Amino acid sequence: MSLGQQLAPHLPFLRRYGRALTGSQTHGDRYVRATLEAIVAAPTEFPRDVDPRLGLYRMFQAIWNSTNYDETLENSSAGEGDDQESIARARLARMTPLSRQALLLTAMEGFTPEDAAYLIEVDTAEIETLVNEALGEIEKQTRARVLIIEDEPLIAMDIETIVRDLGHEVTGVAVTRDEAVALAMEDRPGLVLADIQLADDSSGIDAVKDILAKFQVPVIFITAFPERLLTGERPEPTFLITKPFQRSTVKAAIAQALFFDSATVPAL
Repeated sequence: MSLGQQLAPHLPFLRRYGRALTGSQTHGDRYVRATLEAIVAAPTEFPRDVDPRLGLYRMFQAIWNSTNYDETLENSSAGEGDDQESIARARLARMTPLSRQALLLTAMEGFTPEDAAYLIEVDTAEIETLVNEALGEIEKQTRARVLIIEDEPLIAMDIETIVRDLGHEVTGVAVTRDEAVALAMEDRPGLVLADIQLADDSSGIDAVKDILAKFQVPVIFITAFPERLLTGERPEPTFLITKPFQRSTVKAAIAQALFFDSATVPAL
């Protein structure tokens, strides 16, 4: 099996990580594209002594930590929402980059502390400290008012419990597109958690489009098939939770979405 074939199944999830790390589909996907270009240009530099997924993320981390590439990315963004970019970069400076990476790699991407340590090149013992540092920053975030769009009662209850336990307020739970839009207009949320398939065969994506047409709000999509929304070939969500999900994953996703809230609106 070629290296490309080995890496292909992991690309959607690398896009998820890149988007969550940057708060932007555009920037996250650019880092992924640069990672692939680096692998193609110098295949012998790809780590062959580890699992292909681990090697892929390690190559991404090298690009992420490259000052030259970051400057190129910034220059290529000139004129594209400069105000939003400046806000995003200011917010990025609030939290130690390694702490955010450690949290996302373990809580969202499911890497072990040992693997996360390898990816960000620190001692394994430091991962717990970095994650706790990130969680400490999360505790300082402003509490949000959250709209949940989910048609499965048990899942909706589970999400609501997690959201409330994190200190956020739930403005309502919608099970259809029309109900979601009505609730959002009635009581404007500061964050939306949306399933893709809804009770009346309507789409959570369409519901979010309707809401975003009225006002800007950060959105996290929840789906059992994340790879369908992480192709990098069209406007897609920035923040994505995979079903079945764990509490830590939801917490990390909410934290990142709120971290970028007014700086980035998910592209659809």
